[in-house]
Amino acid sequence: MLEATLEGVGFWGNGLPDWDSACAWMRKGERPQDPPARPSPQLLAANERRRAPGTVAVALEAALAACEAADRAPASLPSVFTSTHGELTITDYMCATLATDPAAISPTRFHNSVHNAAAGYWTIGAGAHVSATAISAGHDSFAQGLLEAMVQLQAGEEAVLLVAYDGNASGPAAEVSPSSGLLGAAFVLSRSPCDGLPGLQLKLHDAAPSAILRDVPQGPLTQLFADNAMHPVLPLLEALAMDQDMLWMRAGAQQWLEIGIRHD
Repeated sequence: MLEATLEGVGFWGNGLPDWDSACAWMRKGERPQDPPARPSPQLLAANERRRAPGTVAVALEAALAACEAADRAPASLPSVFTSTHGELTITDYMCATLATDPAAISPTRFHNSVHNAAAGYWTIGAGAHVSATAISAGHDSFAQGLLEAMVQLQAGEEAVLLVAYDGNASGPAAEVSPSSGLLGAAFVLSRSPCDGLPGLQLKLHDAAPSAILRDVPQGPLTQLFADNAMHPVLPLLEALAMDQDMLWMRAGAQQWLEIGIRHD
């Protein structure tokens, strides 16, 4: 069993620009008026905020919010960034340009197309010299990112920042890897038990109980962001907000995570 204390949560989704508004939506069905159309991570300088793609912006916005909620210095935390697709809009641009006018490729867009772009922006903006890991595992990306963060704690890290995010897909890629909107969630996990903070317990299984494999009603957050590729993170957020104590999450073709939640 892998265990961790959840010190802080960060969130940004279209129409729900922070964790408090996400909780208000889940518990009361309330949404803020005139929410921002795009995250604006203050970790970056103004010109970098303008140039950064939406996936980077949403990842850094959620990450910084989680660090602030945990009262942890961003530069001090090893990080795990997990994304199903990375930046598919720029990837579509790259493919289309290479097919029609290769010499016109934008260097700025090129460096924003790599899967670890968000992790790179984070380490630069935070001034972090600790490890940063970027993970992609298809539909199981969040589960594998969570497992990686918990294993790092087990291996001796005091605390780890986990960031999960995805954005819009466009062009031919959207036909095989659909995703829409911006969604980012972040968690500061630590090894130190702390009264008043929730805890997570992970067990890895080769199969899930048959009841779990049947259709489970979608929660309010999942209904809102079901079209984003990072929707697998949403049941954990719903469990945290609604004081649920257990959920199962697919982590691979033959892997399932049993996640226990302690609410203190």
